[in-house]
Amino acid sequence: DGKDKDAMARRLAVRSKHIALGNELMEKGNFWFGAAITDDEGKMIGSALIMNFTTRKELQSWLDIEPYLTENVWKSVEIKPCCVRDPWLFSKSREFYEKLTK
Repeated sequence: DGKDKDAMARRLAVRSKHIALGNELMEKGNFWFGAAITDDEGKMIGSALIMNFTTRKELQSWLDIEPYLTENVWKSVEIKPCCVRDPWLFSKSREFYEKLTK
């Protein structure tokens, strides 16, 4: 995220759009896991996402519409390929994970 005084306001202004798009991508199997990166006071200062795209073109199609990019929340994006040992873990239902947190 940006470090300017308006950074948090930009993030919060489009957060619901960012989450809605994440939910759509989760249904399609592209979004596996996401987390807000926080500072020591718990303030959101960035994001970490584990995504699943089969081609660079598919990845770019998401980046082109991602609200945190189109609305200037993320000032930089670092993309690294990775191997996930048990990708089936991410296919569990939301209800499954909600039961774990109760």
